[in-house]
Amino acid sequence: MPTSQWYAARSTSIILFLATPAQADDIRFAFYGSARVQLEAVRPDDHTALGSYSAFRDAYSRIGFTADHPLSETLELLAQLELPLDLANGAVQDPWDQEEDIRIAKLGLGGDFGRLSYGQMWMPYYNAIAYPVDMFSTYYSGFATYTVFRRDRTLAYYSPSFAGFSMAAGWSEDNGAGGDDRLQVTGSYSFEDTTFSLGMDDLGGAADARIYGASLMHTLGRLYIGAKYEVHDSKLSSGYGADGDRAINLYLGYTLGKNSFKLMLAQVEGYGEDILHLGIDHQLDDRLKLFAEYYYEEETAAITEKRGGLAETAWNASGGQVFATGLRYDF
Repeated sequence: MPTSQWYAARSTSIILFLATPAQADDIRFAFYGSARVQLEAVRPDDHTALGSYSAFRDAYSRIGFTADHPLSETLELLAQLELPLDLANGAVQDPWDQEEDIRIAKLGLGGDFGRLSYGQMWMPYYNAIAYPVDMFSTYYSGFATYTVFRRDRTLAYYSPSFAGFSMAAGWSEDNGAGGDDRLQVTGSYSFEDTTFSLGMDDLGGAADARIYGASLMHTLGRLYIGAKYEVHDSKLSSGYGADGDRAINLYLGYTLGKNSFKLMLAQVEGYGEDILHLGIDHQLDDRLKLFAEYYYEEETAAITEKRGGLAETAWNASGGQVFATGLRYDF
């Protein structure tokens, strides 16, 4: 059984065990899902490596549930299971990492001390450093970073806030470079409508690789500003992860009625280089959203073959541009 399936089975078994008749009234379940599909026109710069095409693509659809069970007045047991749905390919898989058939499968404890979880989940460094600029609706959101999103065999802790200060840490078994364990540490300070965060993502491996990052989130009325800076620290002198390579992102979002206008400028050395991302969302009602986006990358980071994912990335296409429009329905 794949590791992700083992976590899903274990999480489900524990929750079902808790849901005995004597305890069922104490368990709170929340089921949710999101269907996200886009129609895209992809135009690579090098047509000898990959021809232009138009096709449907999934934009990270998912279905899942959360559950919590009070153990005392100040302590509760938490669980979450979330499956990816690749609607364009008709499969239970992540549309980017098509080997992944579980998005989240974690168990944890929450209380006055904070939150401690184990399993497959979003990583602390992503939440603090990359998330502030990962705000688009299409498949192409989130590529302009060096870190990973979710990993299994992860133990993560999030502290409560003390006078605006909070911290998080994560240890992920075998999910670093060359099979090393991965260690992440972040610290954040929030005041009024601003949050500033610092973080480290230690991959280890033969290159002794680390990623250091800083991010900013600020809301000014209808305007949201997100910014990110990352730098590689490693023994590599060239290639992806070379020492000193940087990622710099500036995201601006403006909400006007039911419309949200989005702009991101980024330079990600070694993974996309100069990037321009534009978008507009229109919220038809509480559940249904329409979106349209334009994405450009100077060198290939995200562009793939039709309905492809990580394994089909067109690394030799020398970047290109994408026009996409689609819808998102939450339930």
